[in-house]
Amino acid sequence: MNGYLNESNFLMVEEGFTTRDLLENLLGELCQESEEQAFFVADLGDIVKKHLRFLKALPRVKPYFPVKCNGSEGVMRLLAELGAGFACANKAEITRVQGIGVPADRIFYSSPCKQVAHIRYAAAHGVRLMAFDNEVELSKVARSHPRARMLLGITADSIPPAHPSMAFGTTLKSCRRLLETAKEQAVEVVGISFHLGSRGLEPQALAQAVATAQLVFDMGTELGHHMHLLDIGGGFPGTEDARAPLEEIAAGINSALDLYFPEGSGVDIVARPGRYYVTSAFTLAVSITALEEIPTEQPGSDEEECGSKKSLVYHLSDGIYGAFSCLLFDSPCPRPRLHKRPCPEQPWHSSSLRGPPGHIEDRIADGLELPQLHVGDWLVFGNMGAYTIPTISTSSPLLTGGPQPRVTYAMSRMAWKAIQLFQGKPLQAEDDRESLCTPLSCGWEMAETLCVTPVFAPAGII
Repeated sequence: MNGYLNESNFLMVEEGFTTRDLLENLLGELCQESEEQAFFVADLGDIVKKHLRFLKALPRVKPYFPVKCNGSEGVMRLLAELGAGFACANKAEITRVQGIGVPADRIFYSSPCKQVAHIRYAAAHGVRLMAFDNEVELSKVARSHPRARMLLGITADSIPPAHPSMAFGTTLKSCRRLLETAKEQAVEVVGISFHLGSRGLEPQALAQAVATAQLVFDMGTELGHHMHLLDIGGGFPGTEDARAPLEEIAAGINSALDLYFPEGSGVDIVARPGRYYVTSAFTLAVSITALEEIPTEQPGSDEEECGSKKSLVYHLSDGIYGAFSCLLFDSPCPRPRLHKRPCPEQPWHSSSLRGPPGHIEDRIADGLELPQLHVGDWLVFGNMGAYTIPTISTSSPLLTGGPQPRVTYAMSRMAWKAIQLFQGKPLQAEDDRESLCTPLSCGWEMAETLCVTPVFAPAGII
């Protein structure tokens, strides 16, 4: 064992003990204490299974986990134990990762826009691998971190970004000028980085991006740079209902790599899977803290016979400034499930979910059909591991209305045993990876154990 994770960091559970069992235990304790604070249950065994699956599908690719996706300590300790690297966006994330003992050579300062103070902090703490995509960033690094090893970020012209204002990466025609400028300023460029995102992981787009990277590698080599590292970014699916499974995406990546950067070419490959690792591992429980009834008119209806219709607005113990911050990252609202079964004769109403009272813009979901719920009832949301845990720099009780949801980490004994076996296995041996992946299917299955009573929502909500 590498010492990043030990049994004091999580609850060890036996096979057959499900996520629902753990949720019931925790909710029972909270109800006795009249506690309303939201909380997560994290299945670390699910992350172990995802990691081994990734290594099997992409044997040449080393994962660097983007801390901004989920900076919880249990996740970072587990991935560090498994040998993953970390992609950090700022000083705070570098500090968190190094705080658990991860060495600087496993950290990639991946943000192309960096504060000078943060660049100097990286330099002082031995973090050398960084990204850039323009001359301004290049000049900042040349002045503040002369020992940096830079990856030039490029963009794929055929893939429009989900948020055009947040697009990063330079065009192919600008690459030579940037590489020449780096040489003039004595900045070491060691490779290329691109990020297509989930919308760009199609075989044709991947092949185009890798082909473009190969052209820029040749430019860099011609200009005297020692080009030996390719970062293919992220966008890997985090749930099983994605359009294409990991293995299908990996087949396209492997084909492109074999064509443009074959084994023996001296080029190392890294990727930044975020949602892939953590989405399905986290389940969120939130309580209803307040409700509003909004009467709705029914033209032409007989109120005595039909009864009056109403729309309900439920305020939850957390919102978009806390655990539901994923909604700000272009994520669909997960489907809520009820903690308790409703009575069969209980009426259903058009319902909306909001965050804690006081923030009119804290809208979680609209147009849901839910049974009559009450203050103190709990809703459960699966697939809540990505962009749901604010970082130190963004979390604020003034916005969230209270403390951040606590996380209860758990792992089956089988998954813990697999980690221990994993430490001594060579990653090149495919049969070893296969044998380690197999027993993890005995771990918790979130979709099955949490499906107590489904709540149906219209398209675009779930």
